[in-house]
Amino acid sequence: MKLVFSVAVLASVLIFSSCESKSEAEKIVNKSIVAHGGEAYENSKIEFDFRDIHYSILKTPDRFEYIREFEDSTGYVKDVLNNSGFARTVNDVKIDTLSEEWIGKYTRSVNSVAYFAYLPYGLNDPAAIKTYEGMAEIKGEEYHLIKVTFAQEGGGEDFEDEFLYWIGKDDYIMDYMAYYYLTDGGGVRFRSVSSVNEVGGIRFQNYLNLKPEVEKTPVDSMQSLYLAGKLEVLSEINLENIKVMELKK
Repeated sequence: MKLVFSVAVLASVLIFSSCESKSEAEKIVNKSIVAHGGEAYENSKIEFDFRDIHYSILKTPDRFEYIREFEDSTGYVKDVLNNSGFARTVNDVKIDTLSEEWIGKYTRSVNSVAYFAYLPYGLNDPAAIKTYEGMAEIKGEEYHLIKVTFAQEGGGEDFEDEFLYWIGKDDYIMDYMAYYYLTDGGGVRFRSVSSVNEVGGIRFQNYLNLKPEVEKTPVDSMQSLYLAGKLEVLSEINLENIKVMELKK
């Protein structure tokens, strides 16, 4: 009995120490992931339409596959991005003549849609570096402010991008985000949740996508500009025809 008790105590200490070793930012992000869907993210395949393009998203701890399908002047296009890389087919024929430049553009485009659709789940990617920036207040509500940057190794071509996330103090729901990006000329954006769809145990959020008058505005200034009404609505980010299919175990 004494041995069993000692082992149990040791296990408890190790678990406690492991929890304590997590940063404040990690703890908040983990709670946010639970509030938005938790294990349902890893146990589901998700489909939706975004701007007349159909997406299928699968992301587990050890593998991922992002698919987009649409029709254009060349025919029926299917892009697949997974652990093996990127591939495009047109009318079921694989395109082997894509340059590295275009592969990079298509990869970033597919990955971007999947990343935002899966928030906040993607914030636990190994390359994501999370920092707790303290409390913030927007329209009378209190938020944990989390800054996310990326390690160069594993962070992709966009590793220099910076993100800010406003996560509810009590409900851990992510209501706002801002980000700075370098690709395609660079810029900064602020997004606020416009509507919510809960499907298959996952919270899917639509956004108003806003921009400042000056594209080189520091991302840290976006909250004050938003509250001052100095951001312009650039577009709406709406996911439609959402389906969540539980993966077979």
